[in-house]
Amino acid sequence: MKFRATLTGFSAILMWSFLALLTVASGKMPPFQLLAVCFAIGSIPGIVVLLLRPERLQLLRQPAKVWITGIAGLFGYHFLYFTALRHAPAVEAGLIAYLWPLLIVVGSALLPGERLRWYHILGALMGLAGTVLIVGRNGFHFEGAYAVGYGAAFLCAFTWSGYSLITRRFEAVSTDVVTIFCLATSILSFFCHLGLEETIWPENMAQWIAVLGLGLFPVGAAFYAWDYGVKNGDIQILGAASYTAPLLSTLILTLFGFAEPSWGIALACLLVTGGAVLAAHRMILRRGDAEQTRAEAAE
Repeated sequence: MKFRATLTGFSAILMWSFLALLTVASGKMPPFQLLAVCFAIGSIPGIVVLLLRPERLQLLRQPAKVWITGIAGLFGYHFLYFTALRHAPAVEAGLIAYLWPLLIVVGSALLPGERLRWYHILGALMGLAGTVLIVGRNGFHFEGAYAVGYGAAFLCAFTWSGYSLITRRFEAVSTDVVTIFCLATSILSFFCHLGLEETIWPENMAQWIAVLGLGLFPVGAAFYAWDYGVKNGDIQILGAASYTAPLLSTLILTLFGFAEPSWGIALACLLVTGGAVLAAHRMILRRGDAEQTRAEAAE
């Protein structure tokens, strides 16, 4: 059960790795407009399930803290992320924002039943080092003039790690609630769009397909999978493995011709992959021992 849930959570990381490619392919739609549309699409599968199985509506009766945590997590993260990109260079803002996997690994020690091991920390640090190589491949230029953007990026990292850790404490809460989180995030993003941006729609069918893909996967199914994974899987492994998202994203962009291959990316690949395997090695070994025991029992 825990192994399967961890794999489900990792599927969210895989979907997030396509976020950059699909965003580039979606055209020039402003960020909050894109979020409003994509989260609206992302809420549709959940709404369909609730319509087909109305008995699940009772699962939406949750305390206010569940709704506050979920909506603040999804909307707050994206609002702070785009604020950071508006007020600081993308490279530095992105690197700071990607402290959230490390914060999840370290913060997980505060959760009931969890123990932080040296290999969790080392695996997360290896992932962070790989991310530094990817995000900072053209150099870093931290300047005081971008303090607002840097601050927003830090808050962004704490928001998503806090959301993930708190969600773990809501393990009895059904993943159906993510439907409402997505819908609320769409509505809040729409109001931000009205106040901050000019409306621009996709220019052709290819761009509309990219928007649909974003809504169904990286900005849709990924959040359902992540919710299930952090509630039922190994959150420390998921935290360390989350550093594979920027790596895979860079590799995918390179494959499609939007980035240039380099030795730095190869080294980052070794660091991130090695860190994820190190953080997960005990769980992988336990899985292997369990399968061997079952095989021996069957003989």
